[in-house]
Amino acid sequence: MSMLDKLKSLLHGHEDQATRGVDKAGDAFNERTGNKYEGQVDTAKQKIDEQLGQQQPPTDQP
Repeated sequence: MSMLDKLKSLLHGHEDQATRGVDKAGDAFNERTGNKYEGQVDTAKQKIDEQLGQQQPPTDQP
């Protein structure tokens, strides 16, 4: 079992709490760095949300 699979099983049923924690951590990081890495933080938050099943991956539709 991979680390990601183990984390997913631990978070099962608590996805909303995990998402709030990720958002809070990202906001704190942005605050401490003066939003210098805001784009990278947003991308990381989006990828984590996708892994948790909270958000659908973006589609490339015109």
